[in-house]
Amino acid sequence: MLISLSSGSLFTLPLKKVCELAAEAGYDGIELIINQDFQKTNPSKLIASLQDITTIHSIHSPFMLLDGWGDPMDSLRICIELAAERGVPLVNFHPPSWMGCEFVFWRWLYSVRDFQKELGRDGQVAVTIENMPWVGKYKINPHILANTQHMIDFIHEHNLYMTFDCTHMGSGKANFINDFFMFYESGRIRNIHFSDYGHGREHLLPGHGILPLTRFLNHLRNTEYQSTVTLELSPSEFPKGEELILESLKELLAFLRKATGQEGDQVNAYDRGFQSASSAVA
Repeated sequence: MLISLSSGSLFTLPLKKVCELAAEAGYDGIELIINQDFQKTNPSKLIASLQDITTIHSIHSPFMLLDGWGDPMDSLRICIELAAERGVPLVNFHPPSWMGCEFVFWRWLYSVRDFQKELGRDGQVAVTIENMPWVGKYKINPHILANTQHMIDFIHEHNLYMTFDCTHMGSGKANFINDFFMFYESGRIRNIHFSDYGHGREHLLPGHGILPLTRFLNHLRNTEYQSTVTLELSPSEFPKGEELILESLKELLAFLRKATGQEGDQVNAYDRGFQSASSAVA
Protein backbone atom coordinates (compact mmCIF):
# COMPACT_ATOMS: atom_id res chain seq x y z
CA MET A 1 0.00 0.00 0.00
CA LEU A 2 1.05 3.56 -0.66
CA ILE A 3 0.53 6.08 2.16
CA SER A 4 -0.40 9.49 0.82
CA LEU A 5 -1.23 12.84 2.44
CA SER A 6 -4.17 14.92 1.25
CA SER A 7 -3.08 18.48 0.59
CA GLY A 8 -6.37 19.50 2.19
CA SER A 9 -5.03 18.33 5.55
CA LEU A 10 -2.86 21.46 5.61
CA PHE A 11 -4.74 23.78 3.30
CA THR A 12 -3.87 26.76 5.51
CA LEU A 13 -0.27 26.43 4.29
CA PRO A 14 1.06 27.10 0.77
CA LEU A 15 0.88 24.07 -1.51
CA LYS A 16 4.64 23.88 -1.91
CA LYS A 17 5.09 23.84 1.85
CA VAL A 18 2.54 21.00 2.16
CA CYS A 19 4.49 19.00 -0.40
CA GLU A 20 7.76 19.71 1.38
CA LEU A 21 6.35 18.56 4.72
CA ALA A 22 4.90 15.40 3.19
CA ALA A 23 8.21 14.57 1.52
CA GLU A 24 10.27 15.29 4.63
CA ALA A 25 7.93 13.21 6.79
CA GLY A 26 8.39 10.26 4.41
CA TYR A 27 4.96 9.95 2.80
CA ASP A 28 4.85 8.21 -0.57
CA GLY A 29 3.26 11.33 -2.03
CA ILE A 30 0.16 13.48 -1.87
CA GLU A 31 -3.40 13.77 -3.08
CA LEU A 32 -3.66 17.20 -4.65
CA ILE A 33 -6.94 19.03 -4.08
CA ILE A 34 -7.63 21.60 -6.78
CA ASN A 35 -8.40 24.84 -4.94
CA GLN A 36 -8.20 28.61 -5.37
CA ASP A 37 -4.44 28.40 -5.99
CA PHE A 38 -5.30 27.05 -9.44
CA GLN A 39 -7.23 30.14 -10.51
CA LYS A 40 -5.53 32.57 -12.90
CA THR A 41 -2.45 30.44 -13.28
CA ASN A 42 -1.10 27.72 -15.55
CA PRO A 43 -2.30 24.59 -13.72
CA SER A 44 0.05 22.23 -15.57
CA LYS A 45 3.11 24.29 -14.61
CA LEU A 46 1.93 24.52 -11.02
CA ILE A 47 1.45 20.75 -10.82
CA ALA A 48 4.88 20.18 -12.41
CA SER A 49 6.49 22.42 -9.77
CA LEU A 50 4.83 20.38 -7.02
CA GLN A 51 5.96 17.13 -8.63
CA ASP A 52 9.54 18.38 -8.34
CA ILE A 53 9.02 18.11 -4.58
CA THR A 54 6.97 14.91 -4.18
CA THR A 55 4.88 12.40 -6.11
CA ILE A 56 1.25 13.24 -6.78
CA HIS A 57 -0.72 9.99 -6.60
CA SER A 58 -4.16 11.50 -7.15
CA ILE A 59 -5.94 14.71 -8.02
CA HIS A 60 -9.18 15.72 -6.32
CA SER A 61 -11.54 17.67 -8.54
CA PRO A 62 -12.52 21.02 -6.93
CA PHE A 63 -15.27 21.10 -4.32
CA MET A 64 -16.47 24.51 -5.48
CA LEU A 65 -16.70 26.57 -8.65
CA LEU A 66 -13.35 28.12 -9.59
CA ASP A 67 -12.67 30.89 -12.08
CA GLY A 68 -11.70 29.38 -15.41
CA TRP A 69 -12.69 25.84 -14.47
CA GLY A 70 -16.34 25.88 -15.54
CA ASP A 71 -19.05 23.70 -14.04
CA PRO A 72 -18.41 20.40 -12.16
CA MET A 73 -18.35 18.46 -15.43
CA ASP A 74 -15.83 20.82 -17.01
CA SER A 75 -13.61 20.85 -13.93
CA LEU A 76 -13.59 17.05 -13.81
CA ARG A 77 -12.57 16.89 -17.48
CA ILE A 78 -9.80 19.44 -16.91
CA CYS A 79 -8.51 17.46 -13.93
CA ILE A 80 -8.39 14.27 -16.01
CA GLU A 81 -6.58 16.07 -18.84
CA LEU A 82 -4.02 17.44 -16.37
CA ALA A 83 -3.59 14.02 -14.76
CA ALA A 84 -2.95 12.40 -18.13
CA GLU A 85 -0.50 15.14 -19.08
CA ARG A 86 1.43 15.01 -15.81
CA GLY A 87 1.32 11.24 -15.28
CA VAL A 88 -1.01 11.28 -12.25
CA PRO A 89 -2.83 7.93 -12.17
CA LEU A 90 -6.12 8.85 -10.46
CA VAL A 91 -8.72 11.63 -10.36
CA ASN A 92 -11.44 11.71 -7.70
CA PHE A 93 -14.69 13.67 -7.63
CA HIS A 94 -17.79 14.14 -5.46
CA PRO A 95 -21.22 13.05 -6.71
CA PRO A 96 -23.90 15.68 -7.38
CA SER A 97 -25.80 17.20 -4.48
CA TRP A 98 -29.57 16.92 -4.72
CA MET A 99 -29.85 19.43 -1.89
CA GLY A 100 -27.67 21.82 -3.86
CA CYS A 101 -29.92 21.36 -6.92
CA GLU A 102 -27.07 20.04 -9.07
CA PHE A 103 -29.56 18.46 -11.46
CA VAL A 104 -27.60 19.16 -14.66
CA PHE A 105 -24.56 17.46 -13.12
CA TRP A 106 -26.80 14.59 -11.98
CA ARG A 107 -28.21 14.03 -15.47
CA TRP A 108 -24.74 14.20 -16.99
CA LEU A 109 -23.40 11.66 -14.49
CA TYR A 110 -26.00 9.11 -15.56
CA SER A 111 -25.42 9.87 -19.24
CA VAL A 112 -21.80 8.65 -19.14
CA ARG A 113 -21.93 4.98 -20.06
CA ASP A 114 -18.26 4.15 -19.46
CA PHE A 115 -16.22 6.57 -17.36
CA GLN A 116 -12.88 4.88 -17.94
CA LYS A 117 -13.33 4.77 -21.70
CA GLU A 118 -15.08 8.11 -22.25
CA LEU A 119 -13.21 10.19 -19.67
CA GLY A 120 -10.31 8.16 -18.30
CA ARG A 121 -8.59 7.69 -21.66
CA ASP A 122 -9.05 3.92 -21.69
CA GLY A 123 -7.43 3.36 -18.34
CA GLN A 124 -4.69 5.97 -18.51
CA VAL A 125 -6.35 7.76 -15.60
CA ALA A 126 -8.56 5.95 -13.07
CA VAL A 127 -11.69 8.02 -12.41
CA THR A 128 -13.14 7.55 -8.91
CA ILE A 129 -16.28 8.76 -7.18
CA GLU A 130 -16.31 9.34 -3.42
CA ASN A 131 -18.95 8.37 -0.86
CA MET A 132 -20.29 11.43 0.94
CA PRO A 133 -21.22 12.25 4.57
CA TRP A 134 -24.45 12.48 6.52
CA VAL A 135 -24.75 15.92 8.08
CA GLY A 136 -26.88 18.03 10.37
CA LYS A 137 -29.18 17.30 13.29
CA TYR A 138 -31.25 14.80 11.33
CA LYS A 139 -28.30 13.08 9.62
CA ILE A 140 -29.21 13.77 6.00
CA ASN A 141 -26.90 12.88 3.15
CA PRO A 142 -27.34 15.74 0.65
CA HIS A 143 -25.69 13.84 -2.24
CA ILE A 144 -26.99 11.18 -4.59
CA LEU A 145 -25.84 7.54 -4.37
CA ALA A 146 -25.79 7.68 -0.56
CA ASN A 147 -26.96 4.08 -0.32
CA THR A 148 -24.04 1.66 -0.45
CA GLN A 149 -25.67 -0.89 -2.75
CA HIS A 150 -26.96 1.84 -5.08
CA MET A 151 -23.45 3.25 -5.44
CA ILE A 152 -22.01 -0.22 -6.06
CA ASP A 153 -24.60 -0.85 -8.76
CA PHE A 154 -23.85 2.53 -10.35
CA ILE A 155 -20.06 2.15 -10.45
CA HIS A 156 -20.41 -1.28 -12.02
CA GLU A 157 -22.94 -0.14 -14.61
CA HIS A 158 -20.89 2.94 -15.57
CA ASN A 159 -17.38 1.47 -15.22
CA LEU A 160 -16.43 3.88 -12.46
CA TYR A 161 -13.97 3.32 -9.62
CA MET A 162 -14.28 4.47 -6.01
CA THR A 163 -12.52 6.45 -3.30
CA PHE A 164 -13.76 5.12 0.04
CA ASP A 165 -13.88 7.83 2.73
CA CYS A 166 -13.89 6.48 6.30
CA THR A 167 -15.12 9.61 8.04
CA HIS A 168 -17.88 10.14 5.48
CA MET A 169 -19.18 6.60 5.87
CA GLY A 170 -18.71 6.76 9.63
CA SER A 171 -20.82 9.91 9.85
CA GLY A 172 -23.84 7.80 8.97
CA LYS A 173 -22.74 4.37 10.16
CA ALA A 174 -20.27 4.40 13.04
CA ASN A 175 -19.63 0.69 12.50
CA PHE A 176 -18.87 1.08 8.81
CA ILE A 177 -16.71 -1.98 8.22
CA ASN A 178 -19.48 -4.04 6.60
CA ASP A 179 -20.06 -1.27 4.07
CA PHE A 180 -16.34 -1.09 3.38
CA PHE A 181 -16.27 -4.80 2.59
CA MET A 182 -19.27 -4.43 0.31
CA PHE A 183 -17.30 -1.85 -1.68
CA TYR A 184 -14.07 -3.86 -1.43
CA GLU A 185 -15.72 -6.99 -2.80
CA SER A 186 -16.94 -4.96 -5.78
CA GLY A 187 -13.27 -4.73 -6.81
CA ARG A 188 -13.68 -1.01 -7.43
CA ILE A 189 -11.82 0.74 -4.58
CA ARG A 190 -8.68 2.54 -5.79
CA ASN A 191 -8.15 5.00 -2.92
CA ILE A 192 -9.05 5.23 0.77
CA HIS A 193 -9.46 8.52 2.65
CA PHE A 194 -8.47 7.80 6.24
CA SER A 195 -9.56 9.80 9.29
CA ASP A 196 -11.83 9.63 12.32
CA TYR A 197 -15.33 10.98 12.95
CA GLY A 198 -17.16 11.94 16.12
CA HIS A 199 -19.58 14.40 17.70
CA GLY A 200 -20.57 15.85 14.33
CA ARG A 201 -16.98 16.58 13.30
CA GLU A 202 -15.28 15.06 10.27
CA HIS A 203 -11.65 14.33 9.40
CA LEU A 204 -10.41 13.98 12.96
CA LEU A 205 -7.09 12.59 14.07
CA PRO A 206 -7.33 8.82 14.62
CA GLY A 207 -8.41 8.32 18.21
CA HIS A 208 -10.20 11.67 18.46
CA GLY A 209 -13.51 10.24 17.23
CA ILE A 210 -15.68 7.17 17.63
CA LEU A 211 -14.90 5.04 14.58
CA PRO A 212 -13.46 1.49 14.94
CA LEU A 213 -10.33 2.40 13.01
CA THR A 214 -8.20 -0.22 14.73
CA ARG A 215 -10.51 -2.97 13.48
CA PHE A 216 -10.72 -1.32 10.08
CA LEU A 217 -6.93 -1.34 9.64
CA ASN A 218 -6.73 -4.89 11.00
CA HIS A 219 -9.21 -5.97 8.32
CA LEU A 220 -7.52 -3.89 5.62
CA ARG A 221 -4.11 -5.44 6.18
CA ASN A 222 -5.66 -8.88 5.70
CA THR A 223 -7.10 -7.99 2.30
CA GLU A 224 -5.25 -7.88 -1.00
CA TYR A 225 -5.68 -4.13 -1.26
CA GLN A 226 -2.55 -2.67 -2.85
CA SER A 227 -3.62 0.85 -3.75
CA THR A 228 -3.41 4.14 -1.84
CA VAL A 229 -4.39 5.04 1.71
CA THR A 230 -4.66 8.83 1.94
CA LEU A 231 -4.50 10.56 5.30
CA GLU A 232 -7.12 13.31 5.12
CA LEU A 233 -7.38 15.40 8.29
CA SER A 234 -8.74 18.80 9.21
CA PRO A 235 -5.93 21.36 9.63
CA SER A 236 -7.29 22.10 13.12
CA GLU A 237 -6.11 18.62 14.17
CA PHE A 238 -2.48 19.68 13.83
CA PRO A 239 -0.44 21.78 16.27
CA LYS A 240 0.81 25.25 15.49
CA GLY A 241 4.26 25.52 13.96
CA GLU A 242 5.87 23.63 11.12
CA GLU A 243 8.23 21.62 13.32
CA LEU A 244 5.38 20.24 15.43
CA ILE A 245 3.30 19.55 12.30
CA LEU A 246 6.22 17.64 10.82
CA GLU A 247 6.62 15.52 13.95
CA SER A 248 2.89 14.76 13.97
CA LEU A 249 3.02 13.73 10.32
CA LYS A 250 5.97 11.43 11.00
CA GLU A 251 4.25 9.73 13.92
CA LEU A 252 1.03 9.27 11.98
CA LEU A 253 2.93 7.78 9.07
CA ALA A 254 4.86 5.41 11.33
CA PHE A 255 1.62 4.19 12.84
CA LEU A 256 -0.10 3.72 9.49
CA ARG A 257 2.84 1.74 8.13
CA LYS A 258 2.77 -0.57 11.14
CA ALA A 259 -1.00 -0.89 11.19
CA THR A 260 -1.12 -1.83 7.51
CA GLY A 261 1.61 -4.42 7.95
CA GLN A 262 4.41 -2.51 6.26
CA GLU A 263 6.61 -2.24 9.34
CA GLY A 264 6.89 -4.46 12.39
CA ASP A 265 4.14 -6.21 14.28
CA GLN A 266 0.53 -5.15 14.49
CA VAL A 267 -0.05 -2.54 17.17
CA ASN A 268 -3.11 -1.36 19.05
CA ALA A 269 -2.20 2.31 19.26
CA TYR A 270 -5.77 3.43 18.70
CA ASP A 271 -6.94 1.43 21.68
CA ARG A 272 -4.31 3.23 23.75
CA GLY A 273 -5.69 6.53 22.54
CA PHE A 274 -3.02 6.90 19.87
CA GLN A 275 -0.96 8.52 22.59
CA SER A 276 2.08 9.78 20.73
CA ALA A 277 0.30 11.56 17.89
CA SER A 278 -2.47 12.81 20.14
CA SER A 279 0.04 14.34 22.54
CA ALA A 280 1.73 16.04 19.62
CA VAL A 281 -1.46 17.82 18.62
CA ALA A 282 -2.82 18.49 22.11
